[in-house]
Amino acid sequence: MEESRLTKTKEQWARARRGGEEREVFYEGDERLPPGQHLVENFPVLDLGVKPDIPLREWRLSIGGFVTTPVTWTWEQFTAQPHLTHRSDFHCVTSWSRYDNDWEGVTFKHIMAVVKPLSLARFVLFRSYDDYTTNLPLEACDDDDVLLARQWNGNPLSRDHGGPVRVIVPKRYAWKGAKWVKEITFSDKDEKGFWEVRGYSNTALPWNNDRYA
Repeated sequence: MEESRLTKTKEQWARARRGGEEREVFYEGDERLPPGQHLVENFPVLDLGVKPDIPLREWRLSIGGFVTTPVTWTWEQFTAQPHLTHRSDFHCVTSWSRYDNDWEGVTFKHIMAVVKPLSLARFVLFRSYDDYTTNLPLEACDDDDVLLARQWNGNPLSRDHGGPVRVIVPKRYAWKGAKWVKEITFSDKDEKGFWEVRGYSNTALPWNNDRYA
Protein backbone atom coordinates (compact mmCIF):
# COMPACT_ATOMS: atom_id res chain seq x y z
CA MET A 1 0.00 0.00 0.00
CA GLU A 2 2.74 2.45 0.99
CA GLU A 3 4.81 1.66 -2.09
CA SER A 4 1.76 2.13 -4.32
CA ARG A 5 1.06 5.54 -2.76
CA LEU A 6 4.68 6.64 -3.17
CA THR A 7 4.79 5.44 -6.75
CA LYS A 8 1.69 7.46 -7.60
CA THR A 9 3.18 10.50 -5.89
CA LYS A 10 6.36 10.31 -7.93
CA GLU A 11 4.38 9.84 -11.11
CA GLN A 12 2.51 13.04 -10.24
CA TRP A 13 5.83 14.83 -9.56
CA ALA A 14 7.12 13.84 -12.97
CA ARG A 15 3.96 14.94 -14.75
CA ALA A 16 4.00 18.22 -12.83
CA ARG A 17 7.73 18.54 -13.55
CA ARG A 18 9.00 18.96 -10.02
CA GLY A 19 10.94 16.92 -7.54
CA GLY A 20 11.45 17.78 -3.90
CA GLU A 21 12.88 20.89 -2.32
CA GLU A 22 14.89 22.79 -4.92
CA ARG A 23 16.87 26.02 -5.11
CA GLU A 24 16.23 27.13 -8.65
CA VAL A 25 18.72 29.02 -10.78
CA PHE A 26 17.72 30.08 -14.28
CA TYR A 27 20.16 30.92 -17.06
CA GLU A 28 18.37 32.38 -20.02
CA GLY A 29 19.60 30.99 -23.31
CA ASP A 30 21.75 28.31 -21.67
CA GLU A 31 22.41 25.80 -24.44
CA ARG A 32 23.72 23.31 -21.90
CA LEU A 33 20.28 22.88 -20.34
CA PRO A 34 17.96 20.33 -22.01
CA PRO A 35 14.44 21.48 -23.00
CA GLY A 36 11.92 21.60 -20.19
CA GLN A 37 14.61 21.60 -17.47
CA HIS A 38 15.56 24.18 -14.85
CA LEU A 39 18.87 24.40 -13.04
CA VAL A 40 19.28 23.78 -9.29
CA GLU A 41 22.31 24.19 -7.05
CA ASN A 42 21.41 21.59 -4.43
CA PHE A 43 20.79 17.89 -5.02
CA PRO A 44 17.12 16.92 -4.50
CA VAL A 45 16.36 13.42 -3.22
CA LEU A 46 13.77 11.30 -5.01
CA ASP A 47 13.08 7.62 -4.40
CA LEU A 48 10.22 5.22 -3.77
CA GLY A 49 10.35 5.79 -0.04
CA VAL A 50 12.66 2.83 0.62
CA LYS A 51 16.34 3.54 1.27
CA PRO A 52 18.15 0.22 1.73
CA ASP A 53 20.77 0.22 4.47
CA ILE A 54 23.47 -2.13 3.19
CA PRO A 55 26.48 -2.84 5.44
CA LEU A 56 29.60 -2.88 3.29
CA ARG A 57 30.56 -6.31 4.63
CA GLU A 58 27.28 -7.65 3.15
CA TRP A 59 27.25 -5.65 -0.09
CA ARG A 60 27.56 -7.68 -3.30
CA LEU A 61 27.40 -6.78 -6.98
CA SER A 62 26.50 -9.64 -9.33
CA ILE A 63 27.14 -9.25 -13.07
CA GLY A 64 25.95 -11.99 -15.42
CA GLY A 65 23.61 -13.04 -18.18
CA PHE A 66 24.99 -13.20 -21.72
CA VAL A 67 28.64 -12.86 -20.69
CA THR A 68 31.72 -15.05 -20.87
CA THR A 69 32.87 -14.49 -17.29
CA PRO A 70 30.13 -13.69 -14.76
CA VAL A 71 31.34 -12.21 -11.50
CA THR A 72 30.07 -11.37 -8.03
CA TRP A 73 32.14 -8.72 -6.29
CA THR A 74 32.37 -8.01 -2.60
CA TRP A 75 32.96 -4.41 -1.52
CA GLU A 76 36.70 -5.08 -1.26
CA GLN A 77 36.80 -6.58 -4.76
CA PHE A 78 34.77 -3.71 -6.21
CA THR A 79 36.97 -1.04 -4.65
CA ALA A 80 40.06 -2.90 -5.91
CA GLN A 81 38.96 -2.32 -9.52
CA PRO A 82 40.41 0.65 -11.43
CA HIS A 83 38.52 3.82 -10.56
CA LEU A 84 37.99 6.97 -12.58
CA THR A 85 36.65 10.44 -11.73
CA HIS A 86 34.36 12.03 -14.30
CA ARG A 87 32.51 15.36 -14.21
CA SER A 88 29.06 15.39 -15.75
CA ASP A 89 25.62 17.02 -15.58
CA PHE A 90 22.62 15.32 -14.00
CA HIS A 91 19.12 15.59 -15.48
CA CYS A 92 16.03 14.41 -13.57
CA VAL A 93 12.79 13.67 -15.43
CA THR A 94 10.94 15.82 -12.86
CA SER A 95 12.52 18.81 -14.67
CA TRP A 96 15.59 19.77 -12.61
CA SER A 97 19.21 19.58 -13.67
CA ARG A 98 22.44 19.96 -11.70
CA TYR A 99 25.71 20.87 -13.39
CA ASP A 100 29.28 19.74 -12.71
CA ASN A 101 28.93 16.64 -10.55
CA ASP A 102 32.22 14.87 -9.89
CA TRP A 103 31.58 11.14 -9.77
CA GLU A 104 34.20 8.55 -8.88
CA GLY A 105 33.72 4.87 -9.59
CA VAL A 106 34.25 1.92 -11.90
CA THR A 107 33.53 2.55 -15.56
CA PHE A 108 31.06 0.39 -17.41
CA LYS A 109 33.72 -0.13 -20.05
CA HIS A 110 35.88 -1.78 -17.39
CA ILE A 111 32.98 -4.01 -16.37
CA MET A 112 32.56 -5.06 -19.99
CA ALA A 113 36.27 -5.83 -20.22
CA VAL A 114 35.99 -8.07 -17.15
CA VAL A 115 32.84 -10.03 -17.98
CA LYS A 116 33.21 -9.99 -21.80
CA PRO A 117 29.62 -9.76 -23.14
CA LEU A 118 28.68 -12.35 -25.74
CA SER A 119 27.75 -11.25 -29.24
CA LEU A 120 24.08 -11.89 -28.43
CA ALA A 121 24.10 -9.30 -25.66
CA ARG A 122 22.23 -6.19 -26.79
CA PHE A 123 20.60 -4.87 -23.61
CA VAL A 124 21.37 -4.36 -19.94
CA LEU A 125 19.00 -4.62 -16.98
CA PHE A 126 19.98 -3.07 -13.64
CA ARG A 127 18.40 -4.27 -10.38
CA SER A 128 18.71 -2.52 -7.02
CA TYR A 129 18.61 -3.56 -3.39
CA ASP A 130 15.07 -2.12 -3.16
CA ASP A 131 14.08 -4.28 -6.21
CA TYR A 132 13.95 -1.24 -8.50
CA THR A 133 14.85 -2.06 -12.09
CA THR A 134 15.75 -0.07 -15.18
CA ASN A 135 16.95 -0.98 -18.66
CA LEU A 136 19.26 0.37 -21.33
CA PRO A 137 20.63 -0.75 -24.68
CA LEU A 138 24.20 -1.97 -24.34
CA GLU A 139 25.44 0.76 -26.68
CA ALA A 140 24.20 3.42 -24.22
CA CYS A 141 26.21 1.83 -21.41
CA ASP A 142 29.36 1.38 -23.50
CA ASP A 143 30.38 5.02 -23.08
CA ASP A 144 33.27 6.72 -21.31
CA ASP A 145 31.02 8.66 -18.91
CA VAL A 146 28.93 5.72 -17.64
CA LEU A 147 30.04 4.77 -14.12
CA LEU A 148 29.16 2.66 -11.15
CA ALA A 149 29.82 5.52 -8.75
CA ARG A 150 30.73 5.25 -5.08
CA GLN A 151 31.73 8.89 -4.53
CA TRP A 152 30.11 12.23 -5.36
CA ASN A 153 32.08 15.47 -5.21
CA GLY A 154 34.87 13.85 -3.23
CA ASN A 155 32.72 12.16 -0.58
CA PRO A 156 31.30 8.65 -0.24
CA LEU A 157 27.94 8.43 -1.92
CA SER A 158 25.23 8.90 0.70
CA ARG A 159 22.43 6.44 1.28
CA ASP A 160 19.91 9.09 0.14
CA HIS A 161 21.61 9.29 -3.24
CA GLY A 162 22.04 5.57 -3.79
CA GLY A 163 25.13 4.63 -1.80
CA PRO A 164 27.15 2.58 -1.48
CA VAL A 165 27.02 2.38 -5.31
CA ARG A 166 24.72 3.79 -7.97
CA VAL A 167 24.79 3.88 -11.75
CA ILE A 168 25.47 7.18 -13.55
CA VAL A 169 24.40 7.55 -17.20
CA PRO A 170 24.72 11.30 -17.95
CA LYS A 171 23.21 11.20 -21.44
CA ARG A 172 19.90 9.79 -20.14
CA TYR A 173 17.37 11.01 -17.58
CA ALA A 174 18.52 10.04 -14.12
CA TRP A 175 15.96 7.30 -13.47
CA LYS A 176 18.06 5.17 -15.85
CA GLY A 177 20.87 5.33 -13.26
CA ALA A 178 19.79 2.81 -10.63
CA LYS A 179 20.50 3.66 -6.99
CA TRP A 180 21.72 0.94 -4.58
CA VAL A 181 22.63 -1.27 -7.54
CA LYS A 182 23.15 -4.97 -6.79
CA GLU A 183 22.77 -6.80 -10.10
CA ILE A 184 23.62 -6.16 -13.76
CA THR A 185 22.28 -8.57 -16.38
CA PHE A 186 23.34 -8.60 -20.02
CA SER A 187 20.55 -9.88 -22.27
CA ASP A 188 19.51 -10.47 -25.86
CA LYS A 189 16.07 -9.02 -25.08
CA ASP A 190 14.94 -5.62 -23.85
CA GLU A 191 13.15 -6.02 -20.52
CA LYS A 192 11.46 -2.82 -19.39
CA GLY A 193 12.14 -1.65 -15.84
CA PHE A 194 10.04 -0.20 -13.00
CA TRP A 195 9.23 3.20 -14.52
CA GLU A 196 9.29 2.04 -18.13
CA VAL A 197 6.32 -0.30 -17.57
CA ARG A 198 4.51 2.60 -15.86
CA GLY A 199 4.58 4.84 -18.93
CA TYR A 200 8.00 6.48 -18.82
CA SER A 201 10.03 6.59 -22.02
CA ASN A 202 12.12 3.55 -22.83
CA THR A 203 14.87 5.74 -24.30
CA ALA A 204 14.87 8.70 -21.84
CA LEU A 205 16.89 11.19 -23.90
CA PRO A 206 16.94 14.62 -22.17
CA TRP A 207 17.78 16.63 -25.28
CA ASN A 208 14.71 15.15 -27.01
CA ASN A 209 12.45 16.01 -24.03
CA ASP A 210 11.84 12.27 -24.08
CA ARG A 211 10.01 11.71 -20.80
CA TYR A 212 7.03 9.46 -21.55
CA ALA A 213 6.21 6.61 -23.88
